[in-house]
Amino acid sequence: MKGLYFNAILAIMVWTAWFYLAGPNPWIYIQEYWQVSVTMIFGSLIAGATSEGGGAVAFPVFTKLLHINPTDAKVFSLAIQSIGMTSASLVIVYLGIKVEWRVILWASLGGALSIIPSSMWLAPLLPPPVLKMSFTAMITSFALTLFVLNRREERLCHDDLPLIRTQEKAILIGAGFLGGIMSGLVGTGIDIVTFSFIVLLFRLSEKVGTPTSVILMSINTLIGFALHSLVLEKFTPQVQAYWFAAMPIVVIGAPVGAMICNLLNRIVIARILILLITFELITSLWLIPLTPLVMTTSLTIFILFSGLYYWMYRIQTYEPIG
Repeated sequence: MKGLYFNAILAIMVWTAWFYLAGPNPWIYIQEYWQVSVTMIFGSLIAGATSEGGGAVAFPVFTKLLHINPTDAKVFSLAIQSIGMTSASLVIVYLGIKVEWRVILWASLGGALSIIPSSMWLAPLLPPPVLKMSFTAMITSFALTLFVLNRREERLCHDDLPLIRTQEKAILIGAGFLGGIMSGLVGTGIDIVTFSFIVLLFRLSEKVGTPTSVILMSINTLIGFALHSLVLEKFTPQVQAYWFAAMPIVVIGAPVGAMICNLLNRIVIARILILLITFELITSLWLIPLTPLVMTTSLTIFILFSGLYYWMYRIQTYEPIG
């Protein structure tokens, strides 16, 4: 119950800011952009309960179903996660939910180094369909490996990183760097990329890895949102309108999702994640024009990440001793 009380306090604070920032009639944004509000009901719950940030729902729905410009969808993803994921992170810390702070420290460093150049220089070079399908290919390869890893429910796993030497720190910085690149491209990614490394390679429990990835994404998204709003000036009035339509929703949904995750066992968390990624793949194949460039790029990314994940799956260095 104390988590609900703390969430209520956060909600009141955000709603107060919403009434102040959105003008004399903030409800008009929800009426005008109700599709955004409905999307983020589900997006915020998923953001708090899994290693997929709210942007992993917002970006594909915005670009594939609502036909919103990918740049606007990316900036919105960063902006709304700065509210939802940060609120969920505060609830996680307040409730004392177990996380791996060493992962957050080193992966955040890598993400901070890459999200800025990715947003400023790499994202403008890639066509929108390539961006959409590349993200789908990356997370699909992870879902496939996660499915193989969890075929046995008795799989042993750690609740803490088994080792944290220079080698492990370098791996975490590299994972964060790779995830920061994805966050700069589509507004989300460092959470799912780092989650894949710590679960597949370090054999960390999904139950610990999920809240860890939520806090990690909140840090990375704050950096990305600050960059796009203050430096790149991409936080346009249109994106602000979407933001106002979702702000009062995600401050409740994401923390509730985090509390729900804390009640689930790791097998259920893994299965939910695999189901969500499967849905993402199906909608991508259905809605994205599969041009030769899109197919070649996405297939290349799928093969590269599948090879990387399979390598991590086969590594026995961090295997728990039963």
